[in-house]
Amino acid sequence: MFQAKIFTLYPDFFPGILKKGIYGRAMEKSLWSLDVINLRDYAEDKHKTVDDTPYGGGEGMVIKPDIVAKAIDQNLNNDEKIIYLTPKGKSFNQNRAKKFLKDKKINIICGHFEGIDQRVIETRGIEEISIGDFILSGGETAAYVILDSILRLVPGVLGNENSCKDESFENGLLEHPQYTKPQIWEKIAVPEVLLSGDHSKIKNWRLSQSEAITRLRRPDLWQKYKK
Repeated sequence: MFQAKIFTLYPDFFPGILKKGIYGRAMEKSLWSLDVINLRDYAEDKHKTVDDTPYGGGEGMVIKPDIVAKAIDQNLNNDEKIIYLTPKGKSFNQNRAKKFLKDKKINIICGHFEGIDQRVIETRGIEEISIGDFILSGGETAAYVILDSILRLVPGVLGNENSCKDESFENGLLEHPQYTKPQIWEKIAVPEVLLSGDHSKIKNWRLSQSEAITRLRRPDLWQKYKK
């Protein structure tokens, strides 16, 4: 079973989304589990204060280290990997998704405001991860992206186990175009090769399409693929 724990200020964001569709059915089959920890539960004052102004000045607020540390220490073992979602983190990609899957569990801290105190990142050995070069209002949507990319790799989650093997990034290339019925739509026909029944020709066509798309749209991936 793959286990996920999310540390967040907005716990209601997760269960409703992830307990539906294929992931909901997979959860019912005990293929994965989700535990959502509300960081506000670890604040000791009556107002459940989790943030404060940053030393040195600046705009925004910072989540306090004692809040995050207490939530971690009371819910995780010392050797468990923890990631914190931040634009300054290492880039998340398909290979990282596979790596997290092999770990059998993932623990994600969702940042807010200007982030979390650097000291808790260092003392708890937290790995910083980014899903892209842009800014979000909070880490919850980024956490969903990461969970989505990992859970679809869990054996038994997708109806067709081969679905993951023929997608973008699986062979270093972007995916080829897809077509379905009707055969002719708005005077545009499906490529003849896909109707030929010749699996070798179809495979070669799809590869050539993937290569062309990758070369045009993602020169960085194309250079890696050529090597």
